[in-house]
Amino acid sequence: MHAEQRQRTNELLKQRGIHQALFAKPDSVKWLTGFAPPTQMGPNFFASGNPLLWYEDGHYTLIVSSAQESFAESFKGEPDGQVVTYLGYTIEQPIGTGKHLVEAFEKTVRTREKIGIENEYVSGLIAERFWMHDVTAVDGWLEPLRMVKTDEELAKLRRNFALTDVGYAAARKAVAVGQREIDVWNALHTAIQAAAGCRVPVGNDCVMGRRQQNIGGWPGDYELAEHDSLVVDLSVVLDGYWSDSCTTYYAGEPMERQVKMHRTAAEALEYGISLLRPGAVAKDIDQKVRQFIADAGYPVYPHHTGHGVGVSGHEAPRIVPYNDEVLEAGMVIMLEPGIYFPGETSVRLEDAVLILSDGVELLTHHDKRI
Repeated sequence: MHAEQRQRTNELLKQRGIHQALFAKPDSVKWLTGFAPPTQMGPNFFASGNPLLWYEDGHYTLIVSSAQESFAESFKGEPDGQVVTYLGYTIEQPIGTGKHLVEAFEKTVRTREKIGIENEYVSGLIAERFWMHDVTAVDGWLEPLRMVKTDEELAKLRRNFALTDVGYAAARKAVAVGQREIDVWNALHTAIQAAAGCRVPVGNDCVMGRRQQNIGGWPGDYELAEHDSLVVDLSVVLDGYWSDSCTTYYAGEPMERQVKMHRTAAEALEYGISLLRPGAVAKDIDQKVRQFIADAGYPVYPHHTGHGVGVSGHEAPRIVPYNDEVLEAGMVIMLEPGIYFPGETSVRLEDAVLILSDGVELLTHHDKRI
């Protein structure tokens, strides 16, 4: 599992003269090992912070709480990996996961002089073990590697995008005058979990256009009235990978104004997709899609035009005004133009697009029509 990711990392660290490194950012650990405990209930009560991944000359040691050991089973069998656990939950003594983590780390790791560390995510208890070493910050080193997806990653993403499509089909049926935002959300969440056959965390937005903050937010006890728009931006999180996508529904018949807004957003999305190709520059796509909305006579949306997706819901490359990154084949890009009139109505449409060497492949297939 995730062998190609580790091989890419081996080559990068070797090129930069790093023989030992500590990865502590959860996204890095997921990407390198596939370790992804369910996030439905938040962080594990009996884990001392983030999982740690120790690298030494092409070999990886994953250090996790014993309470999470079952989620590391697939990594145990990898020829370049091993799993070390520290005591988490116990009834035999007071819970002391911080102490136990440090003890496990010190038994496992034999450091040399030069070490790469993801500084932003290493706790003080661990960081102080390296004060006499030549430390190189490796924060951000893996993000460029993560932009181009492996076949294994694409398989996970395709499954998750298919689940979001299931959710949208249920949401469309649930939208009606008198229904609440939370009713629509419950309907789509139930459909997704039934299709997946397990508990599945979902995000992100389910907000009606009459809200003053109508760009995004959690579903609430807001009842849909005639002509209300409802932006549903949906992610599925399964096995450590995120999907994403968005569409907009209308309670009853949409007004002519909403029909025109929706059509413009759909055309802007289609235009943005036509710009995705190897060699395209992220900020150029952002500028052109924003200009498309402006030329149609609408206020330009205040958020990104798009972003990558993978072990995180928002990854590089970001399709934003400042970004000079050049797109490559193998990247998965979310594009999401929108039009917003706070307190009145709103629309946002979003698709996932895989960039190919000779075109693109649409990974989302939810119905975005009015």
